[in-house]
Amino acid sequence: MDGVVVEADGGSRGNPGPAGYGAVVFDAITGVVLAERAEAIGVVSNNVAEYRGLIAGLAAAAELGARRVAVRMDSKLVVEQMSGRWQVKHPSMRPLAREAVALRARFDEVSFEWIPREQNKHADRLANEAMDRAAGKSVRARSTVEETPTRQAVWTLPADAPTRLILIRHGSTQHSADQRFSGRNDLPLNADGQREVAALVARGVLFAAATAVVSSPLRRARETAEAIAAAISVPIELNDDFAEVDFGTWEAKTFAEVQRDHPAEVSAWLASTEVAPPAGESFAVAGRRVRRGRDAVIAAHPGRTVVVVTHVTPIKTLIRLALDAPPVSLFRMYLDAASVSIVDYYADGNCSLRLVNDTAHLQSGADD
Repeated sequence: MDGVVVEADGGSRGNPGPAGYGAVVFDAITGVVLAERAEAIGVVSNNVAEYRGLIAGLAAAAELGARRVAVRMDSKLVVEQMSGRWQVKHPSMRPLAREAVALRARFDEVSFEWIPREQNKHADRLANEAMDRAAGKSVRARSTVEETPTRQAVWTLPADAPTRLILIRHGSTQHSADQRFSGRNDLPLNADGQREVAALVARGVLFAAATAVVSSPLRRARETAEAIAAAISVPIELNDDFAEVDFGTWEAKTFAEVQRDHPAEVSAWLASTEVAPPAGESFAVAGRRVRRGRDAVIAAHPGRTVVVVTHVTPIKTLIRLALDAPPVSLFRMYLDAASVSIVDYYADGNCSLRLVNDTAHLQSGADD
């Protein structure tokens, strides 16, 4: 992942008093919430709680693999001290400042900006909920998917040229035909898949503006990407972040087989994107690497059109993020083999979903 925004806050009821902090990490491009952190921390001062919020936010950004971080806080003290303009004089804050500096060193770039409290409402809410817990008050849990996106909605598209990602699901394999879990296997395209890809390539106008082809390293995606790249005479860039989710021990089994043999695990998996198949990867973990891959492509090809050949889960994830839809939406989308979806990403951070699961080329072939 390239860039994130960390907003953090902390406070106490009494200064010192029952205290807590809150921190939230946003995707710098889409404004989507990537992580939240909040904790009741006993009886401390406002400034200590604010530093604890900063530390929690930086730690969450590091866990996400961010390289550049923009920190936004309404604490003038913390912002000025972390920017090196004010000294850290109070003994209780010196170890916290050292911890924050050590975390800062884990990133390529970190900036600090003071913002008014009204612009820090998300972190402020988390901190107040934590303070309520510290004071023994009941707090109603609230999911991050209920949050209003920080990116302001726009009606008209920006004037600048977007980075357009043409998202291609690879052609069919034998697992596709048998409706089996198909994650990290290296099966080739089957005969149907080869015909699907040929029909896709024949739709040349779709790729006419593309200047690059990025592909998952798995064979079925590479074979699809190679056909497209050859048709438009551009090289292929392999990116591991666009590989399919790892289904672990469920690989090559049908859903009915897995549900019969592992009913409890399947129920938990369907109930939360944080749950992984046995020895596999959760949709939440896969989503973080897909975001990282997306950010890398946008940074490397600003204002260009890029073909990204990948799999069901990465494409669904990119569509979900473009729409700022909840994680459960992953289970409510269907993508055909060799289908086309398109998302435009603008420099101001907004994006536009242009196409989803287009298979006109396959339908035309069936009628011929």
